Amino acid sequence: MSVSEFGIYVPQIVSEFAPLLETARTAERAGFANLWLFDHLWSPGLPEHPSLEAWTTATALLTATTTLRVGALVLCNNFRHPVVLGRMATTLDIISGGRVEFGLGSGSVRDEHSRAGLAWGTAAERAGRLGEALEIITSMFARERTSFAGEHYRVDDVPNMPGPVQRPRPPVHIGGIGPKYTLPLVARYADVWNIPTYGLADQRRLTGLLDAECDRIGRDPGTIRRSHQAVLALAADERELPEVQARARRRFGADAFALNEGYVGTPSMVADRLVAHGEQGVDAVVFMVGAKEAAATMELFAAEVAPRLPR
Repeated sequence: MSVSEFGIYVPQIVSEFAPLLETARTAERAGFANLWLFDHLWSPGLPEHPSLEAWTTATALLTATTTLRVGALVLCNNFRHPVVLGRMATTLDIISGGRVEFGLGSGSVRDEHSRAGLAWGTAAERAGRLGEALEIITSMFARERTSFAGEHYRVDDVPNMPGPVQRPRPPVHIGGIGPKYTLPLVARYADVWNIPTYGLADQRRLTGLLDAECDRIGRDPGTIRRSHQAVLALAADERELPEVQARARRRFGADAFALNEGYVGTPSMVADRLVAHGEQGVDAVVFMVGAKEAAATMELFAAEVAPRLPR
C-alpha cells in the first residue's frame, strides 16, 4: 500500500479572497487532489481576526478551478439543518462537476455557539444530532425522497432532485478519534476516516478500535479509506533544514499539532516517511502548512517529493 492522495488544509483567516484563490490554483497546478477549509463563524479564539465563511468560500473556489476538490475538515452540523446542508452539498456537487468533499462533525468550539445563540449541549447530544444528520444527508445523496423521524430531526418525504454527480455519493469524511461517539459514526457512515493531528501518535490503537466497531455492525473495514492530517515543513536541502525545523516548532509546537508525527525534513526524508505511513494503511494525507510558505512548499513537494513516491 502507498499514500495515493495529498491535500492541503488552508484555514481561511483572510480579509480578501484573492490570496486564497491563488493558493488553490497553486495546489491544482502542483497536483494536489484537494483543498480543505475550516468551518467556524470566526477564527477560534481570535474573533478580531478577519475570516471567510466556509461554504461560500468553497463554492467560489470550486467555480474558479477545474480539477481541485474542495471541502471542510469538517463542516459543523449545528450551523445548518441537515436537509438544507444536503441540498447545498448536492447543488455544489452538480455545479462543480462532482468535486465536493463532504466532511461533517458535531462542533468543536462552544464559544461560537454561545455567541451566535446556537444549540450546543453535551457530547452525547451533539453526537446524536450528528448521527441523525448523517442518516438524513446520506439518504438524500442516494434517494430522490427522504423521510426520517428521530430524537433531534424529523423530515417527511423530502425531495432531492437532481441528485449529486458523484456516485454512489460525494465522499463522506468524518474526523476524530473518540471511541464512544465518533468511531461508531465513522464505522456506520464514513467513506473516509480522518485522524486529526492530535490522534497521530495513537493511530495503531485507534485503527484497531475502528476495525472492531466495523466488525460489530458487519461492515468491511477495508471499505473505509484512512487519511490523516499532519504538519508539512519542507526544506530544500540539509543546509536549510535547521531553519525549517525551528520555524515549524515556533508555529506548530503545541502538543495538539503532534509535530513529531508529521512531515518535517528534506524531500527524501518526507518521501521515506510517507512510504512508511502508506505501508501502515494510510491512504491520504492532508498537510497543514504555514500560510506564507504554502505556495513554495506545494511546488517543492511536487518537484522533489512526489517523484520519489511509488506509483
